[in-house]
Amino acid sequence: MKHEIVLSRNGSKQVLQVMAGTFKNLKVWKIRFQDGEEAILFKCGTEWFQRNEDSLDRRLLKEIGQKIDHINTGLPLS
Repeated sequence: MKHEIVLSRNGSKQVLQVMAGTFKNLKVWKIRFQDGEEAILFKCGTEWFQRNEDSLDRRLLKEIGQKIDHINTGLPLS
C-alpha cells in the first residue's frame, strides 16, 4: 500500500512516498524522498530504526516514524 506524507526538511515542505512491505516476517516501510534518496525503516516495540546503510538523522527518523504511526492508526496526518 502506498501513502504520501508531508514533512518539513531543510526549511521547506517535502512530500515523501511511503510503501509498506515485509522482509523476513518483519513489517518494513520504504521511504522515497523527492530527490530520489530512499531509506528502509522498521519498528521494534515503540522505537523506529533504519537499515545500517541509511543515514537519516535521529530527529528525521523519529518524525517520519510518528507519521507512519498515524497511518497505522488511521489518524489524520496533521
